[in-house]
Amino acid sequence: MIEIVTVGALTAFLTAVGNGAAGEMGKQALVSTGALVRRTLGRETPSPSTPVGWEALARELHARLGQDRQQNDEWAQLLRSMPEPALLLPLGAGLPPATRNFTDRRRVLKQLTREAVRSAEGRPRAALLYGPPGIGTTAVGLHWGAGQLARYPDGQFYVDLRDAAAENGPGPSAVLLRLLLRMGVEREGIPPTEAGREELYRRLTAGRKALVVIDHASSVAQVRNLIPATPEVFLLVIASGPAFGLEAERIAVPRLTDRDAVKMLRKVAGPEKVALAKPHLPGLLGHCAGNAFALKVAAMRLLTEEPSLPEPADGAPGRSPVHGMAQATCRGLDPGTARLCRLTAVAGWPAFDADLAGAAAAVAPEEAERMLSEAAETQLVEPLHDGRYRFRPEVRRLLADAAGLEHGIAECAAAVSRALDFLLNRALHAAHAALPRSWRVEPCPAKGTPYRDEAAGMAALRAEATNVMRAVSVAQEYGHLDTALRLARALWPLQLKSGYWDEVLPALQIAARCADESDPDSRMAAALHFQLGHCLGELRRWEEAEREAHLAVAGERAAGHLRGEASSVELLGLHMLSRWQYAAAYERFVEAEDLYRRISAEQDDAKDLPRALALATRHQGRALRGLGRSEESCTHLERALDFFVEQGEAYNQGRVLTDLAETLHDAGDDAAALARITEAERLLTPEGATPHLEYLARLRRRCEAAQ
Repeated sequence: MIEIVTVGALTAFLTAVGNGAAGEMGKQALVSTGALVRRTLGRETPSPSTPVGWEALARELHARLGQDRQQNDEWAQLLRSMPEPALLLPLGAGLPPATRNFTDRRRVLKQLTREAVRSAEGRPRAALLYGPPGIGTTAVGLHWGAGQLARYPDGQFYVDLRDAAAENGPGPSAVLLRLLLRMGVEREGIPPTEAGREELYRRLTAGRKALVVIDHASSVAQVRNLIPATPEVFLLVIASGPAFGLEAERIAVPRLTDRDAVKMLRKVAGPEKVALAKPHLPGLLGHCAGNAFALKVAAMRLLTEEPSLPEPADGAPGRSPVHGMAQATCRGLDPGTARLCRLTAVAGWPAFDADLAGAAAAVAPEEAERMLSEAAETQLVEPLHDGRYRFRPEVRRLLADAAGLEHGIAECAAAVSRALDFLLNRALHAAHAALPRSWRVEPCPAKGTPYRDEAAGMAALRAEATNVMRAVSVAQEYGHLDTALRLARALWPLQLKSGYWDEVLPALQIAARCADESDPDSRMAAALHFQLGHCLGELRRWEEAEREAHLAVAGERAAGHLRGEASSVELLGLHMLSRWQYAAAYERFVEAEDLYRRISAEQDDAKDLPRALALATRHQGRALRGLGRSEESCTHLERALDFFVEQGEAYNQGRVLTDLAETLHDAGDDAAALARITEAERLLTPEGATPHLEYLARLRRRCEAAQ
């Protein structure tokens, strides 16, 4: 009697592969598992898309394995070769530093501590800290967390959602992505699906003592998936605004009393300055209304101005004290500095440097840097790192509103246009440097300074990513449709080489809609549908991805662009391959090859044609393996390998050698498979391809066990 692989083990394995790690090896594992499923069941079985579907497939496989010892042993070897990884939760970077000028809040701190130390009683440990903008919610959370290091020895993890490109912040899956990155998970090891990310988060925190802080959350949807299941993990959500319906202890941060407000003024400005301003304190305290940010701004003014501090204007009932103090600060600045801040605020850039601010205000970068330093001293902007700054959200809104009144609509629109042109130029230079041989990015612009190499281009594009993504929606809003489309095209290196799929998705969706509305049969529209289809496929949103790939094929065909049509057909085939539709995938790869061969040597698209044909041949070999046609698969893969050997492309050689090893293992030739694995390891070790090498190690164990 043989020991059958259990339904539970099969379900867990299949679900893990389905949610899977992102990146090249996650897709490799998915495609290889589908090939084994087909061999076991004797028919093509499309990959399930729900937990119920994966369990049903596991039961069907289990029934078949009970009748075939050889197949059962093959599945057992596969499951044994992929042991549960030891999930280590590093301490991480911890929380940002708390403010030195923290004042009062004893009641709020006690409420947080009470939630942290209460008996679990089966209830998740979570708190929602909320209050109006500027009241000090973040300061309270960071101050409390700084005193809790001993309580949370497994780490404190902080994610700030205010720097998102979208006005309403990132969605729940993107929030999970950010948190997992903070928890030390490499981007390639993060599952592409929301369910997979949540499951990984829960495995990482199971049995741990950790503090998770999500700052500037704006909706319950963003953080609902983070409610801890383990009693010693504390989720602290901070909202700058009203409370929302999170299942958590809701803790309001109240205004500071006048007594505590004076204490804070003394901490920041010093007792002497506050004493000199005593005649003005009643009016000042009234305008600040116990708002911590307004009080800090007022204290900075006391440090730099005469004691006769002018009171903020527009102190109408119900007016935000943050707005009042920001207005007063603007009036105290050099007019040029105030103008630069207002015009930079109009478009809502997540972060900006002197170059971008200078472009918006039409001043030299050196002068813009001086102005930003002046504004930072008054708290109107916040300095970040690498010469970048940002506005507090409520200050930015005030400045943007004031810009129209102070400078007029035409000047505001011109400032946005200048900033968009600057960002487009920077993005095009970076994208071209990152992918210098790709026809999917524009040539390097004549204006501006090129980046020195691919690494510098990628670094620049990553640094400017949130602004470029924001610029797509700003360009659409202001009617610069061509700029919006070109900016979105410049995001291609980020999704291809850096795995920024969650981040670029909203911008690509906006750009694709714009292209369809303006010129749906253009090459630009087709290229954007291709990028969107690629992005959705990487996130395993298959139905949407396939629809976008079909739109890309149709658009490229209508535009008469053979290279684009072939590439889009190939993308469609790759989606089908990942969905275990091997016959349909093979047909698409053959169709792509035929299209590539129709490109004449005189056409611009022909310069990289041999490489495109080699990749199409490799994909045909992978699809043939899924169909169980091992001999034909090996023939195709060997042809592709010959090309990459001739070109000296070590990484692509390693990929094809991995395909060959798996195909040979399927056919029972494990000695030949092991030789291919050894060669792949030799090539990939200098490349630092750790996930791929780990995959090969697991494949090696299966081949050795089968001998």
